[in-house]
Amino acid sequence: MQNISLLVLAAGIGRRYRGLKQIDPVGPEGETILDYSLYDALRAGFNRVVFVIRRRIEEAFRRSVGDYWETRFPVAYVYQEIEAALPAGFFIPPGRQKPWGTAHAVLVGRSAVGMPFAVINADDFYGPGAFREIGAWLKQAPPAEGPDQYCFVGYRLANTLSEFGSVSRGVCSLDTDGYLAEVVERLKIEKEGHGVRMMSEDGGWISLPGETIVSMNLWGFTPSVFAHLEGGFAEFLGRSGPAEPEAEYYIPAAVNGLVKSGKVRVKYLPTAEQWFGVTYPEDVPRVRTRIEDLIARGVYPKKIRD
Repeated sequence: MQNISLLVLAAGIGRRYRGLKQIDPVGPEGETILDYSLYDALRAGFNRVVFVIRRRIEEAFRRSVGDYWETRFPVAYVYQEIEAALPAGFFIPPGRQKPWGTAHAVLVGRSAVGMPFAVINADDFYGPGAFREIGAWLKQAPPAEGPDQYCFVGYRLANTLSEFGSVSRGVCSLDTDGYLAEVVERLKIEKEGHGVRMMSEDGGWISLPGETIVSMNLWGFTPSVFAHLEGGFAEFLGRSGPAEPEAEYYIPAAVNGLVKSGKVRVKYLPTAEQWFGVTYPEDVPRVRTRIEDLIARGVYPKKIRD
């Protein structure tokens, strides 16, 4: 079986959360959501961790999370700054203040990832079963021929919403073989009574079934993805350029383009796990309650860090 790595996207500074939610405590002993993900990854057989961070949060991140997990995993750090992985011939637009999004964050990890790897957001709780599923898939030998093979763990939309405002999700559709046919990043999805609605590109609202499969950025890739992302990033910059200083290169958009081109196939891995996370400060009490329940059920020990 192959060694596998975990690439943690931890560079974001949440505008809606108004703080560093990736290092805020939610567990009874001061654990972060990321502590639970890393605990699950260790149990699922991941062999290495790569943290994608910003230099401005490095000291706080290492103190809160990194220093401990360096005692349990081989750990590397890479830095998602605006200039990182910028293709030749492209320049930072005037007024650009932030890096280029989640697909850019994955591309930045290229120098530190030399094996099949999973991608997670630092501030999302995925559940131990999700790590077991994607870990088992990544440990398989890839096929020798045909399109590059990747995977993702999908969640039920109704179980991924906040009570306190809209969220962004990668809305997925599958083909008859259980592979991804399309994924579209929707930036405004919210509860509507007992249902769910999303804002369309023209500003109107569209109802969505609660059973809709969505990506929470739990992706499984092989190192072949970096060449794809490098080309896609140049295309993205060519389309957006200085005229769109807030535009972001998202993983769903990058993967969707690769799927549509036939260059890759992306297997859907279902999970019965319940996602939760922190989008708004008001989400924190609910997350703490969910953690307490999981501890009471024996899923986690009261103290993650021994």
